[in-house]
Amino acid sequence: MDFRPTEDQRDLQAGVRGLLEGRYGRETLRAAVDAAAGTGTGAGVGAGTGAGAAVDRGLWRELGAAGFFALRLPESEGGVGLGLPEAVLVFEEAGRALVPGPLVATHLAAGVVSGAAAGTAVVTAFDLAGDLVAYLGEADAVLGAAVLPAGEPVRAVDPLTPLHRVARPGPAGAYGSAYVSEGALLTAALQVGSALRTVELAVRYAGEREQFGQPIGAFQAVKHACAQMLVRAEVARTAVYAAAVTGDPGEVAGAKLLADEAAVRNARDCLQVHGGMGFTWEADVHLHLKRAWVRAEQWRTAAEAEELLAAELLDSAG
Repeated sequence: MDFRPTEDQRDLQAGVRGLLEGRYGRETLRAAVDAAAGTGTGAGVGAGTGAGAAVDRGLWRELGAAGFFALRLPESEGGVGLGLPEAVLVFEEAGRALVPGPLVATHLAAGVVSGAAAGTAVVTAFDLAGDLVAYLGEADAVLGAAVLPAGEPVRAVDPLTPLHRVARPGPAGAYGSAYVSEGALLTAALQVGSALRTVELAVRYAGEREQFGQPIGAFQAVKHACAQMLVRAEVARTAVYAAAVTGDPGEVAGAKLLADEAAVRNARDCLQVHGGMGFTWEADVHLHLKRAWVRAEQWRTAAEAEELLAAELLDSAG
């Protein structure tokens, strides 16, 4: 990649974007959100708890067939044989589209859990702090666990990320450092995709919404807000791409910090650009903000990333 995607990598990213636009567009997203919240036809039980949210198994299999989960699996094992740089480009598109489900865990489980690479199995992970597990009710397996643990549904901030409280079969952080680092990087790529999408949403709305006879995007405060959003997203994207090339744990930690900040702050700023409309259920802004909050707690939190970076700095100084 040399920190910039090659033509083949751009084609790969464009292909994934086309697949997701056709298969998981806004109408599908909103239908899933309404069902999860108990406001649409065919809604699941437990409105407001996320209990109605479900992984789209059809989409999961299509992603598997497209090589999403087997992207980094060697060709000799039936995979695509690509690397982390290609994976972050693909996950960036999934984050942009707000595709729900344990994408990172299933990707990491390719070659380890039967059916994960093909998308015929949904694999989740103990990637959240404490005793919470996302998508446990939809999962066929938990990465690193021999059996699915029992769990109690709990209220989730993101309607498309159902949570369960479980008794851990092992200590937190039981995964190897490689799993955690790769999981953090791929989650950061999802955050970057969301951050870039909220820039698009803010700029589009600023060009459409008029006040005092002109688009609100003509006002300096709105221009500055959109410009700051773009800078955050691009800085985070550059950090994620660089970490994907080097694979350095410290750079991955820094990329996760920047991506989490970009996704959360951009969603908040996008909401402000939308004004009162941004606070409504019908707008998509709140979905990006809620998902960004959840992802910020997955694989490596800000506190954990800061501790890792501080330890590296102390080691280098010594």
